Amino acid sequence: MFVVALSLAAVPAIAQTVSPGDPYAGDPVGIVAAPCPAHPAPTDGAGWEAWKRHMMMRDYGQLCRYRAQNDQLKASHTPARVVFMGDSITDNWIGADAALFTDGIVDRGISGQTTPQMLVRFREDVIALKPRAVQIMAGTNDIAGNTGASTMEIVQGNIASMADLARANGIKVIIASIPPAAAFPWSKDKQPVPQIRALNGWLKSYAAKNGFTYVDYYTALATPDGAMKPGLASDGVHPTPAGYAAMRPLALAAIRRVSGAK
Repeated sequence: MFVVALSLAAVPAIAQTVSPGDPYAGDPVGIVAAPCPAHPAPTDGAGWEAWKRHMMMRDYGQLCRYRAQNDQLKASHTPARVVFMGDSITDNWIGADAALFTDGIVDRGISGQTTPQMLVRFREDVIALKPRAVQIMAGTNDIAGNTGASTMEIVQGNIASMADLARANGIKVIIASIPPAAAFPWSKDKQPVPQIRALNGWLKSYAAKNGFTYVDYYTALATPDGAMKPGLASDGVHPTPAGYAAMRPLALAAIRRVSGAK
C-alpha cells in the first residue's frame, strides 16, 4: 500500500474577490492564508449595513474578533478558568463590571450573534483556551431573527451542540437563562416574551437532565409581564450597570457550584 503525504503548506490559498462596486472589493474570501478582514466596524454609524454584509460573507462566526487575544492568552500560559460565551449581553458585561473578568474569568461575547455563529467559533473561543467551565448565554438574537428565520428546535440544537463540545473536552457547563425583553428595538415586529419564556423553560430542563448548572438571570431581572425591571436595562434588552450588578452574584454562585467551592 502506498501512502501519499500531503502538506497543507503546498496547497495554494483559495481566494475570490467581491463584485465591483462593493466598498470592500478586493478583500479575499474562501480559504485564505490570513483570513481576518482588515476592516473594523464603523464607529459613526455610516456604512454599518455594508460592513455587516462584509463580515457575514468573510467571517460569519467572527472568529477574528478574539483571535489576537486568544493567541496572547495561550502564549502567556495563564489559565482561563471560566469563559463567558454569548452575545451583546455578555459582550457589554466586561465594560460594566471589569472587575468580574479577572482571576481567569474571560469574556467572549460578541454583539448581535446568534447560536449558529457562536457554534462556529466555540472551538477557538472556548475549547482552545482549555477553561474549567463555560457559561453559555444565547438565544436573544435568534428570537430577534438577526441571521434569518430559525426554529426553536434548531436554536436548542445549537446550544446543545456547544454543551456537548464542552463536555467532550472536559469543560463543565453553565447554562444561562435568556434575560427578559418585552420588545427588540432593532426588530420591532417581534413579540419575544412567550418565546423567551419557552426557551428558558427548555434550558432549565435541559441543564437538569444533563447535570449542568443552570443560572437564572431572567427571574432576577424580569417584571411579571416579562419585561426588564425599570432601571436594569438601557433599551429594554441590554443591562445597565445596575442590571449587571443584579446578575453578578448569580454568576459567581454558578461558578462556585461548578468549581466545587463553598
